[in-house]
Amino acid sequence: MTIDTLRQVPLFGSLDDEAAKRLCELLETLDCKTGTFLFRAGDSGDAMYVIEHGKVRICVQAADGHQVTLTEFGRGDFFGEMALLGGQRRSADALVAEGARLAVLSRELFLSFMRRNPNVALEMLTALANRLRHTDELLRHSVTRNVNVEEAAQRTLADRAADIIAEFGGSWKFIISAVFFFNLWILTNSWLLADRPFDVYPYLLLSTVVNMLAILQAPIILMSQNRQAHKDRLRSEIDYQINLKNELALNEILDRLKTLEQDCLRLTAEKQRH
Repeated sequence: MTIDTLRQVPLFGSLDDEAAKRLCELLETLDCKTGTFLFRAGDSGDAMYVIEHGKVRICVQAADGHQVTLTEFGRGDFFGEMALLGGQRRSADALVAEGARLAVLSRELFLSFMRRNPNVALEMLTALANRLRHTDELLRHSVTRNVNVEEAAQRTLADRAADIIAEFGGSWKFIISAVFFFNLWILTNSWLLADRPFDVYPYLLLSTVVNMLAILQAPIILMSQNRQAHKDRLRSEIDYQINLKNELALNEILDRLKTLEQDCLRLTAEKQRH
């Protein structure tokens, strides 16, 4: 990677000429074909990558087995730094979406360079915070969709019928239909079949029909409400899991920030002594 190409990477835009030249000497070039996995979740984090050209997709495996794309990086973007900062394993898969040329910086050289250039460390923390916000929004959108899909997959024929009946029973269509039916019943027995009515005043048969309808409709509406309550509990549980994950991720970033701050202070003290 040349200095001009390196300058196009926002992360290294604040470097002076000497630091940029030194970083170019540390970087190694790697050409990758489309469909190649650079690393998978659980692999050891031994390098970070800067994209000279091409595209790389960062994705994770969801609980339902589907692959969820967190983000897609292009020219000038960097990735793979989280495992280097924390010394932990990779948290996601990196798939080459479009034939790419990458500049690779090993963990040892990465940490050494970061200690010498605190401005780069601050830029990287800013990028990490922005990625956390993006992932948070993605997860919230994904969870809302998954809750509905999961709830719909668990619905039986009886559940669907209960929802339809409950929806109709709580609408103006039902009220208008009931009023029309009652008036038609009374009109039929009072005028059309006045000589031989099947339900004479005070319309006891009609009262029996209405009572039976109310008795059957009440538990059906309760069934629908119970399923909605179950859906709300499921959504609340997943929201809690997301908030917990974000809190843990934020604490991890703060720990890394403290480590970088201590390194910067130590480096400043060493420069002052010299």
